[in-house]
Amino acid sequence: MRSGGIQRLREWGAANPWAVDIGLALLVQAAMTMPFVVPRGPELEPATWPAYGLTTLTVVPLVWRRRAPMAVLLAIVATSGLYRLALEGPGQPLPYTGLVSVYTIAVLSPPWKRLVTAALLVVAVPVSVWLNTQSARELTFSLFVFGAAYAFGRLTDARQRAHRVEAERAAARERARIAREMHDILSHAVSLMVVQAEAGPVAVRAAPERAEAAFEAISATGRDAMTQLRRMLGVLRDEEATAAPRAPQPGVGELPELLARVRGGGLDVRYATEGDGRGLPEATGATVFRIVQEALTNVVKHAEAHSVSVRLGYGRDEVEVRVTDDGRGPRAGGPGGHGLAGVRERVAAHGGMASAGPGPGGRGFELRAVLPLTGAGEVRG
Repeated sequence: MRSGGIQRLREWGAANPWAVDIGLALLVQAAMTMPFVVPRGPELEPATWPAYGLTTLTVVPLVWRRRAPMAVLLAIVATSGLYRLALEGPGQPLPYTGLVSVYTIAVLSPPWKRLVTAALLVVAVPVSVWLNTQSARELTFSLFVFGAAYAFGRLTDARQRAHRVEAERAAARERARIAREMHDILSHAVSLMVVQAEAGPVAVRAAPERAEAAFEAISATGRDAMTQLRRMLGVLRDEEATAAPRAPQPGVGELPELLARVRGGGLDVRYATEGDGRGLPEATGATVFRIVQEALTNVVKHAEAHSVSVRLGYGRDEVEVRVTDDGRGPRAGGPGGHGLAGVRERVAAHGGMASAGPGPGGRGFELRAVLPLTGAGEVRG
Protein backbone atom coordinates (compact mmCIF):
# COMPACT_ATOMS: atom_id res chain seq x y z
CA MET A 1 0.00 0.00 0.00
CA ARG A 2 2.81 2.36 0.86
CA SER A 3 4.69 1.69 -2.41
CA GLY A 4 1.42 2.16 -4.31
CA GLY A 5 0.94 5.57 -2.70
CA ILE A 6 4.49 6.59 -3.60
CA GLN A 7 3.95 5.45 -7.18
CA ARG A 8 0.73 7.47 -7.46
CA LEU A 9 2.54 10.50 -6.02
CA ARG A 10 5.28 10.13 -8.63
CA GLU A 11 2.73 9.85 -11.42
CA TRP A 12 0.96 12.96 -10.15
CA GLY A 13 4.26 14.83 -10.02
CA ALA A 14 5.15 13.79 -13.58
CA ALA A 15 1.76 15.02 -14.78
CA ASN A 16 1.97 18.33 -12.85
CA PRO A 17 5.60 19.58 -13.03
CA TRP A 18 4.61 23.22 -12.50
CA ALA A 19 2.81 22.37 -9.27
CA VAL A 20 5.83 20.40 -8.04
CA ASP A 21 8.25 23.23 -8.81
CA ILE A 22 6.03 25.85 -7.16
CA GLY A 23 5.70 23.60 -4.11
CA LEU A 24 9.49 23.16 -3.98
CA ALA A 25 10.02 26.92 -4.23
CA LEU A 26 7.59 27.49 -1.35
CA LEU A 27 9.40 24.86 0.73
CA VAL A 28 12.76 26.54 0.09
CA GLN A 29 11.21 29.91 0.87
CA ALA A 30 9.98 28.54 4.21
CA ALA A 31 13.47 27.27 5.04
CA MET A 32 15.07 30.62 4.13
CA THR A 33 12.48 32.50 6.20
CA MET A 34 13.59 30.82 9.42
CA PRO A 35 16.54 33.17 10.15
CA PHE A 36 14.17 36.15 9.74
CA VAL A 37 11.55 34.94 12.24
CA VAL A 38 13.74 33.29 14.88
CA PRO A 39 14.71 35.80 17.63
CA ARG A 40 18.22 37.17 17.06
CA GLY A 41 20.86 38.43 19.44
CA PRO A 42 21.65 42.17 19.51
CA GLU A 43 25.14 41.53 18.15
CA LEU A 44 23.74 40.06 14.89
CA GLU A 45 22.57 41.95 11.83
CA PRO A 46 18.87 42.86 12.01
CA ALA A 47 16.31 41.08 9.85
CA THR A 48 14.91 43.81 7.59
CA TRP A 49 12.11 43.69 5.04
CA PRO A 50 14.41 44.67 2.12
CA ALA A 51 16.74 41.80 3.03
CA TYR A 52 13.80 39.42 3.20
CA GLY A 53 12.49 40.66 -0.15
CA LEU A 54 15.83 40.07 -1.83
CA THR A 55 16.00 36.62 -0.25
CA THR A 56 12.63 35.85 -1.80
CA LEU A 57 13.95 37.09 -5.14
CA THR A 58 16.63 34.38 -5.03
CA VAL A 59 13.93 31.72 -4.58
CA VAL A 60 11.49 32.72 -7.33
CA PRO A 61 13.67 31.44 -10.24
CA LEU A 62 13.30 27.88 -8.90
CA VAL A 63 9.80 27.80 -10.42
CA TRP A 64 11.51 27.60 -13.86
CA ARG A 65 14.28 25.22 -12.80
CA ARG A 66 13.31 22.42 -15.24
CA ARG A 67 12.66 24.63 -18.24
CA ALA A 68 15.84 26.72 -18.02
CA PRO A 69 18.17 25.24 -15.37
CA MET A 70 21.29 27.14 -16.45
CA ALA A 71 19.45 30.48 -16.56
CA VAL A 72 18.02 29.75 -13.12
CA LEU A 73 21.49 29.06 -11.71
CA LEU A 74 22.86 32.31 -13.16
CA ALA A 75 19.90 34.25 -11.74
CA ILE A 76 20.47 32.70 -8.30
CA VAL A 77 24.19 33.51 -8.40
CA ALA A 78 23.41 37.12 -9.38
CA THR A 79 20.73 37.70 -6.73
CA SER A 80 22.82 35.98 -4.03
CA GLY A 81 25.80 38.17 -4.90
CA LEU A 82 23.59 41.25 -4.77
CA TYR A 83 22.36 40.18 -1.33
CA ARG A 84 25.93 39.88 -0.06
CA LEU A 85 27.13 43.19 -1.51
CA ALA A 86 24.11 45.52 -1.17
CA LEU A 87 22.46 44.42 2.05
CA GLU A 88 23.40 43.24 5.48
CA GLY A 89 20.93 40.60 6.57
CA PRO A 90 20.72 37.20 8.25
CA GLY A 91 22.82 34.54 6.64
CA GLN A 92 21.59 31.05 5.76
CA PRO A 93 22.86 27.76 7.21
CA LEU A 94 22.78 26.22 3.71
CA PRO A 95 22.75 27.63 0.15
CA TYR A 96 19.35 26.05 -0.52
CA THR A 97 18.61 27.66 -3.87
CA GLY A 98 22.04 26.92 -5.28
CA LEU A 99 21.89 23.28 -4.17
CA VAL A 100 18.48 22.76 -5.80
CA SER A 101 19.71 24.38 -9.01
CA VAL A 102 22.89 22.28 -9.18
CA TYR A 103 20.91 19.11 -8.50
CA THR A 104 18.48 19.96 -11.31
CA ILE A 105 21.29 20.61 -13.78
CA ALA A 106 22.93 17.29 -12.85
CA VAL A 107 19.64 15.48 -13.54
CA LEU A 108 18.41 17.21 -16.68
CA SER A 109 21.26 18.94 -18.51
CA PRO A 110 23.65 17.57 -21.16
CA PRO A 111 27.36 17.09 -20.35
CA TRP A 112 28.55 20.45 -21.68
CA LYS A 113 26.12 22.35 -19.44
CA ARG A 114 27.22 20.28 -16.46
CA LEU A 115 30.83 21.16 -17.27
CA VAL A 116 29.98 24.88 -17.44
CA THR A 117 28.19 24.55 -14.09
CA ALA A 118 31.25 22.96 -12.49
CA ALA A 119 33.48 25.76 -13.80
CA LEU A 120 31.04 28.38 -12.50
CA LEU A 121 30.96 26.78 -9.05
CA VAL A 122 34.76 26.63 -8.87
CA VAL A 123 34.73 30.42 -9.16
CA ALA A 124 31.48 31.33 -7.37
CA VAL A 125 31.92 29.23 -4.21
CA PRO A 126 35.33 30.60 -3.19
CA VAL A 127 34.17 34.18 -3.96
CA SER A 128 31.07 33.67 -1.80
CA VAL A 129 33.16 32.29 1.07
CA TRP A 130 35.60 35.19 0.79
CA LEU A 131 32.73 37.69 0.96
CA ASN A 132 31.27 35.90 3.99
CA THR A 133 33.77 34.42 6.49
CA GLN A 134 37.00 33.84 4.54
CA SER A 135 37.12 30.51 6.38
CA ALA A 136 38.72 27.34 5.00
CA ARG A 137 36.15 25.38 6.98
CA GLU A 138 33.26 27.10 5.18
CA LEU A 139 34.99 26.64 1.84
CA THR A 140 35.42 22.90 2.45
CA PHE A 141 31.83 22.52 3.63
CA SER A 142 30.43 24.49 0.66
CA LEU A 143 32.40 22.44 -1.88
CA PHE A 144 31.22 19.25 -0.17
CA VAL A 145 27.49 20.11 -0.18
CA PHE A 146 27.55 21.29 -3.80
CA GLY A 147 29.44 18.15 -4.81
CA ALA A 148 26.88 16.03 -2.94
CA ALA A 149 24.00 17.83 -4.72
CA TYR A 150 25.63 17.13 -8.08
CA ALA A 151 26.27 13.47 -7.19
CA PHE A 152 22.67 12.96 -6.05
CA GLY A 153 21.51 14.50 -9.30
CA ARG A 154 23.60 12.12 -11.38
CA LEU A 155 22.36 9.16 -9.33
CA THR A 156 18.76 10.28 -9.91
CA ASP A 157 19.41 10.53 -13.65
CA ALA A 158 20.90 7.03 -13.70
CA ARG A 159 17.94 5.63 -11.77
CA GLN A 160 15.45 7.31 -14.11
CA ARG A 161 17.28 5.95 -17.14
CA ALA A 162 17.18 2.45 -15.66
CA HIS A 163 13.44 2.80 -15.02
CA ARG A 164 12.86 3.94 -18.60
CA VAL A 165 14.86 1.03 -19.99
CA GLU A 166 12.92 -1.43 -17.84
CA ALA A 167 9.63 0.16 -18.89
CA GLU A 168 10.63 -0.14 -22.55
CA ARG A 169 11.58 -3.78 -22.04
CA ALA A 170 8.28 -4.47 -20.31
CA ALA A 171 6.42 -2.79 -23.18
CA ALA A 172 8.38 -4.87 -25.70
CA ARG A 173 7.54 -8.06 -23.81
CA GLU A 174 3.87 -7.08 -23.74
CA ARG A 175 3.89 -6.30 -27.46
CA ALA A 176 5.45 -9.69 -28.15
CA ARG A 177 2.83 -11.40 -25.98
CA ILE A 178 -0.01 -9.61 -27.76
CA ALA A 179 1.53 -10.46 -31.14
CA ARG A 180 1.64 -14.15 -30.17
CA GLU A 181 -1.98 -14.06 -29.04
CA MET A 182 -3.12 -12.31 -32.21
CA HIS A 183 -1.15 -14.73 -34.37
CA ASP A 184 -2.57 -17.78 -32.60
CA ILE A 185 -6.17 -16.54 -32.79
CA LEU A 186 -6.14 -15.31 -36.38
CA SER A 187 -3.90 -17.97 -37.89
CA HIS A 188 -5.95 -20.79 -36.39
CA ALA A 189 -9.33 -19.30 -37.30
CA VAL A 190 -8.40 -18.29 -40.83
CA SER A 191 -6.74 -21.64 -41.57
CA LEU A 192 -9.84 -23.58 -40.49
CA MET A 193 -12.15 -21.27 -42.39
CA VAL A 194 -10.09 -21.61 -45.58
CA VAL A 195 -10.01 -25.40 -45.37
CA GLN A 196 -13.73 -25.61 -44.66
CA ALA A 197 -14.59 -23.10 -47.38
CA GLU A 198 -12.54 -25.04 -49.94
CA ALA A 199 -14.29 -28.24 -48.96
CA GLY A 200 -17.73 -26.61 -49.13
CA PRO A 201 -18.28 -26.66 -52.93
CA VAL A 202 -17.22 -30.30 -53.14
CA ALA A 203 -19.55 -31.23 -50.31
CA VAL A 204 -22.44 -29.35 -51.91
CA ARG A 205 -22.22 -31.62 -54.93
CA ALA A 206 -21.43 -34.88 -53.13
CA ALA A 207 -23.08 -34.60 -49.71
CA PRO A 208 -25.21 -31.50 -49.10
CA GLU A 209 -25.60 -32.35 -45.41
CA ARG A 210 -21.82 -32.12 -44.98
CA ALA A 211 -21.78 -28.77 -46.77
CA GLU A 212 -24.22 -27.36 -44.25
CA ALA A 213 -22.00 -28.58 -41.39
CA ALA A 214 -18.94 -27.03 -43.05
CA PHE A 215 -20.62 -23.64 -43.37
CA GLU A 216 -21.80 -23.81 -39.78
CA ALA A 217 -18.24 -24.60 -38.73
CA ILE A 218 -16.98 -21.58 -40.68
CA SER A 219 -19.53 -19.38 -38.91
CA ALA A 220 -18.67 -20.79 -35.46
CA THR A 221 -14.94 -20.38 -36.06
CA GLY A 222 -15.39 -16.77 -37.16
CA ARG A 223 -17.59 -15.93 -34.17
CA ASP A 224 -15.08 -17.49 -31.76
CA ALA A 225 -12.21 -15.54 -33.33
CA MET A 226 -14.15 -12.29 -33.11
CA THR A 227 -14.98 -12.95 -29.45
CA GLN A 228 -11.33 -13.53 -28.57
CA LEU A 229 -10.18 -10.49 -30.56
CA ARG A 230 -12.76 -8.24 -28.87
CA ARG A 231 -11.55 -9.48 -25.50
CA MET A 232 -7.92 -8.70 -26.34
CA LEU A 233 -8.74 -5.27 -27.79
CA GLY A 234 -10.83 -4.50 -24.71
CA VAL A 235 -7.82 -5.23 -22.50
CA LEU A 236 -5.71 -2.86 -24.62
CA ARG A 237 -8.13 0.02 -24.05
CA ASP A 238 -7.51 1.34 -20.56
CA GLU A 239 -10.97 2.68 -20.05
CA GLU A 240 -12.62 -0.53 -21.16
CA ALA A 241 -10.15 -2.70 -19.29
CA THR A 242 -10.96 -0.97 -16.02
CA ALA A 243 -14.70 -0.72 -16.59
CA ALA A 244 -15.40 -4.22 -17.89
CA PRO A 245 -14.44 -7.56 -16.31
CA ARG A 246 -11.82 -9.52 -18.18
CA ALA A 247 -12.81 -12.90 -19.53
CA PRO A 248 -10.40 -15.70 -18.57
CA GLN A 249 -7.93 -17.10 -21.08
CA PRO A 250 -8.94 -20.39 -22.74
CA GLY A 251 -7.46 -23.40 -20.96
CA VAL A 252 -7.44 -27.18 -20.99
CA GLY A 253 -11.20 -27.23 -20.45
CA GLU A 254 -11.70 -25.57 -23.85
CA LEU A 255 -9.62 -28.15 -25.74
CA PRO A 256 -12.60 -30.41 -26.66
CA GLU A 257 -14.34 -27.45 -28.32
CA LEU A 258 -11.14 -26.58 -30.21
CA LEU A 259 -10.71 -30.16 -31.40
CA ALA A 260 -14.35 -30.32 -32.48
CA ARG A 261 -13.87 -27.28 -34.72
CA VAL A 262 -10.84 -28.90 -36.34
CA ARG A 263 -12.78 -32.14 -36.86
CA GLY A 264 -15.40 -30.07 -38.64
CA GLY A 265 -12.84 -29.44 -41.36
CA GLY A 266 -12.52 -33.17 -42.06
CA LEU A 267 -9.40 -33.97 -40.03
CA ASP A 268 -9.51 -37.02 -37.76
CA VAL A 269 -8.49 -35.71 -34.34
CA ARG A 270 -7.88 -38.02 -31.39
CA TYR A 271 -7.48 -36.77 -27.85
CA ALA A 272 -6.13 -38.62 -24.83
CA THR A 273 -4.78 -37.80 -21.39
CA GLU A 274 -2.40 -39.71 -19.15
CA GLY A 275 -1.93 -39.34 -15.43
CA ASP A 276 -4.28 -37.88 -12.84
CA GLY A 277 -5.53 -35.05 -15.08
CA ARG A 278 -5.61 -32.56 -12.20
CA GLY A 279 -6.38 -28.89 -12.76
CA LEU A 280 -3.59 -26.66 -14.01
CA PRO A 281 -2.74 -23.10 -12.99
CA GLU A 282 -4.52 -20.60 -15.23
CA ALA A 283 -1.35 -19.41 -16.99
CA THR A 284 -0.15 -22.98 -17.61
CA GLY A 285 -3.56 -24.07 -18.88
CA ALA A 286 -3.69 -21.13 -21.30
CA THR A 287 -0.23 -22.02 -22.61
CA VAL A 288 -1.25 -25.66 -23.13
CA PHE A 289 -4.31 -24.49 -25.09
CA ARG A 290 -2.23 -22.17 -27.30
CA ILE A 291 0.38 -24.88 -27.95
CA VAL A 292 -2.29 -27.32 -29.12
CA GLN A 293 -4.00 -24.60 -31.13
CA GLU A 294 -0.79 -23.65 -32.95
CA ALA A 295 0.11 -27.30 -33.59
CA LEU A 296 -3.33 -28.00 -35.10
CA THR A 297 -3.10 -24.83 -37.19
CA ASN A 298 0.18 -26.02 -38.66
CA VAL A 299 -1.34 -29.45 -39.38
CA VAL A 300 -4.28 -27.87 -41.20
CA LYS A 301 -2.10 -25.45 -43.18
CA HIS A 302 0.96 -27.51 -44.04
CA ALA A 303 0.83 -31.20 -43.14
CA GLU A 304 -1.70 -32.60 -45.66
CA ALA A 305 -2.48 -35.09 -42.90
CA HIS A 306 -5.48 -37.38 -42.44
CA SER A 307 -5.27 -37.74 -38.66
CA VAL A 308 -3.64 -36.07 -35.68
CA SER A 309 -3.20 -37.19 -32.09
CA VAL A 310 -3.24 -34.82 -29.12
CA ARG A 311 -1.96 -36.23 -25.82
CA LEU A 312 -1.59 -34.57 -22.44
CA GLY A 313 0.59 -36.36 -19.90
CA TYR A 314 0.30 -35.24 -16.27
CA GLY A 315 3.37 -36.03 -14.18
CA ARG A 316 4.08 -35.23 -10.57
CA ASP A 317 5.87 -31.95 -11.35
CA GLU A 318 5.16 -31.34 -15.02
CA VAL A 319 2.66 -31.62 -17.84
CA GLU A 320 3.69 -32.88 -21.27
CA VAL A 321 1.93 -31.93 -24.52
CA ARG A 322 2.37 -34.07 -27.66
CA VAL A 323 0.70 -33.32 -31.00
CA THR A 324 1.52 -35.89 -33.69
CA ASP A 325 0.16 -36.06 -37.25
CA ASP A 326 0.55 -38.52 -40.14
CA GLY A 327 1.27 -35.89 -42.76
CA ARG A 328 4.28 -35.29 -44.95
CA GLY A 329 6.52 -34.23 -42.07
CA PRO A 330 8.96 -31.35 -41.86
CA ARG A 331 10.14 -29.84 -45.13
CA ALA A 332 13.88 -29.38 -45.52
CA GLY A 333 14.71 -25.72 -46.12
CA GLY A 334 11.08 -24.70 -45.66
CA PRO A 335 10.35 -21.17 -44.55
CA GLY A 336 10.23 -20.68 -40.81
CA GLY A 337 7.05 -19.12 -39.49
CA HIS A 338 6.29 -17.30 -36.28
CA GLY A 339 4.07 -20.05 -34.87
CA LEU A 340 6.69 -22.53 -33.63
CA ALA A 341 8.89 -19.66 -32.45
CA GLY A 342 5.93 -18.37 -30.45
CA VAL A 343 5.42 -21.84 -28.94
CA ARG A 344 9.06 -21.95 -27.83
CA GLU A 345 8.76 -18.45 -26.31
CA ARG A 346 5.64 -19.44 -24.40
CA VAL A 347 7.22 -22.62 -23.08
CA ALA A 348 10.47 -20.86 -22.17
CA ALA A 349 8.47 -18.27 -20.17
CA HIS A 350 7.31 -21.15 -17.94
CA GLY A 351 10.80 -22.59 -17.56
CA GLY A 352 9.96 -25.57 -19.81
CA MET A 353 11.26 -26.91 -23.10
CA ALA A 354 9.79 -27.55 -26.54
CA SER A 355 10.92 -29.61 -29.53
CA ALA A 356 9.55 -30.28 -33.00
CA GLY A 357 10.53 -32.76 -35.68
CA PRO A 358 9.61 -36.00 -37.41
CA GLY A 359 7.06 -38.20 -35.69
CA PRO A 360 7.60 -41.79 -34.47
CA GLY A 361 9.38 -43.89 -37.06
CA GLY A 362 10.20 -40.78 -39.08
CA ARG A 363 6.60 -40.43 -40.24
CA GLY A 364 4.61 -37.25 -39.99
CA PHE A 365 5.45 -34.43 -37.59
CA GLU A 366 5.44 -34.14 -33.81
CA LEU A 367 5.43 -31.14 -31.52
CA ARG A 368 6.36 -31.84 -27.90
CA ALA A 369 6.38 -29.41 -24.98
CA VAL A 370 7.05 -29.97 -21.28
CA LEU A 371 5.86 -27.40 -18.75
CA PRO A 372 6.85 -27.57 -15.06
CA LEU A 373 4.09 -27.35 -12.47
CA THR A 374 6.29 -26.24 -9.54
CA GLY A 375 7.28 -22.68 -8.60
CA ALA A 376 9.61 -22.59 -11.59
CA GLY A 377 6.61 -22.95 -13.79
CA GLU A 378 5.23 -19.51 -12.99
CA VAL A 379 5.28 -17.19 -15.97
CA ARG A 380 8.19 -14.82 -15.83
CA GLY A 381 7.43 -11.15 -16.27
